[in-house]
Amino acid sequence: MRILFAFLIALPVSLSVPALADDQATAPAAPEAPAAPLTKQARLDKLFADLKRERNEKAAERIAGNIWNEWFHSGSASIDLMMQWSQKAIENQKFDVALDFLDQVVTLQPTYAEGWNRRATVHFMMKNYSKSMSDIDHTLQLEPRHFGALAGLAQIMALTGHKQSALEAWQRVLAIYPMMRSAQNQVATLSEELAGEGI
Repeated sequence: MRILFAFLIALPVSLSVPALADDQATAPAAPEAPAAPLTKQARLDKLFADLKRERNEKAAERIAGNIWNEWFHSGSASIDLMMQWSQKAIENQKFDVALDFLDQVVTLQPTYAEGWNRRATVHFMMKNYSKSMSDIDHTLQLEPRHFGALAGLAQIMALTGHKQSALEAWQRVLAIYPMMRSAQNQVATLSEELAGEGI
């Protein structure tokens, strides 16, 4: 379901208007033109602003879900279909098949951040961490606020023994999505571990 956010702000304005004579007819007000729908970028900007301000965990999860919905829509029916096929292949643990679809996605639409992120996820699941990191880098160049890609980066850093880098990546997640519980937990855990190691 696509939600369009249109905000109309009515500002009270006091005008000094001379009284009209009783026999003067007033012209009917012209109907206001409907507000133009927001662009995808404007919708994302609004959602990210809401996500940063939200202090209720469940409400923040709903906002994050709306962000994911925006990310999943590439603007191309064929790309969206390949993304769906890749998801089914992932669910069936047919990672090579998923990669075939995702290779096509990033080739056909290299500016589609979610294609890179999905491919990074498949590489991560296959433990191809260097390839995953490369795709995460592409994702973050296209969408620096991609908290999913940053979470993937944090997990790779932790798995490869780079705790300080993992902590910094989780902190970047929280700067974007303060109510993400898993990121909060990881920051607390890694901070304790690093303090114990005497960084």
